[in-house]
Amino acid sequence: WLCRQKELNKNPVEGFSAGLIDDNDLYRWEVLIIGPPDTLYEGGVFKAHLTFPKDYPLRPPKMKFITEIWHPNVDKNGDVCISILHEPGEDKYGYEKPEERWLPIHTVETIMISVISMLADPNGDSPANVDAAKEWREDRNGEFKRKVARCVRKSQETAFE
Repeated sequence: WLCRQKELNKNPVEGFSAGLIDDNDLYRWEVLIIGPPDTLYEGGVFKAHLTFPKDYPLRPPKMKFITEIWHPNVDKNGDVCISILHEPGEDKYGYEKPEERWLPIHTVETIMISVISMLADPNGDSPANVDAAKEWREDRNGEFKRKVARCVRKSQETAFE
């Protein structure tokens, strides 16, 4: 675990930083995600928590945005809903292939790359926030864009509190 954090500090991945919330708790991490360039989230500084289960890496961590974010794949309470963070194995609804779901080879880096990609390219077919998904589909450059812009502004104001 700590090697991973030191490795991340030595070889940072573009677009995010990550570290322990509390040095005494290896299971709770805080990440800062920079809104990807050329997306509606550009310029945003979004804080999130990754909570790892005791049996990690066999099971995925949970990810929750602390900073308010308006996105089809982020629940209104901040929970991130993407395939890579879903329990391993078969999807009982047949929507996801097992290889799209959690695999023990995934790391904080691969999770963050997936989340940054999700910000750039939402999955409207499997929304966690139905209202955001509807706006994204029907009024992407209107109401959806306004709400995202408000979240980006707010994130910049609160980024370093």
